[in-house]
Amino acid sequence: MGCEMTVSRVAEEVSTRAQQAEEVVESQVEEILSAYKGEKGDLIPILQQVQLKLGYLPEKAMKQVAKFIGIPESTVFGVATFYAQFKLVPTGRNVIKVCRGTGCYVRGAPSILAELEKRLGIKAGETTADLEYSLETVACFGSCALAPVVVVNDKVYGRATASEVKKLIVDDATDS
Repeated sequence: MGCEMTVSRVAEEVSTRAQQAEEVVESQVEEILSAYKGEKGDLIPILQQVQLKLGYLPEKAMKQVAKFIGIPESTVFGVATFYAQFKLVPTGRNVIKVCRGTGCYVRGAPSILAELEKRLGIKAGETTADLEYSLETVACFGSCALAPVVVVNDKVYGRATASEVKKLIVDDATDS
């Protein structure tokens, strides 16, 4: 019986924390919306502000925005999924981007990406469970002379190799 009470308490605590998180999202979105009139043209700037504040676009926030502007939730979701700038899941504290342009591809980007996926335990487009790292690919950074290019947060690493990946992850995380 003691185990059942513990499980019950944990479930109650999780529920309480989830409710508190939703309330925080709601109040932060309300604060952002207060600067707008609720016109359809406000949608993208509002979504940009919400993402800037929260780090991503939670479902609750998108519903709140839809109601404020007076448009269907599907329209807000459609805009959020159409533009690559918007994220529907939290982004890690450290964002690692691997160039997949032709120059980088030819010079080893696929092996770098594979090594990062192996070390982080995630695939491109995903975030680690602890929200420490997000792994992304980019069509081209425009730095072909430095190929292959990896960017960790805002720090560019040119002529990267798969064997250097561990050092990149550890070093940049300690710099943050």
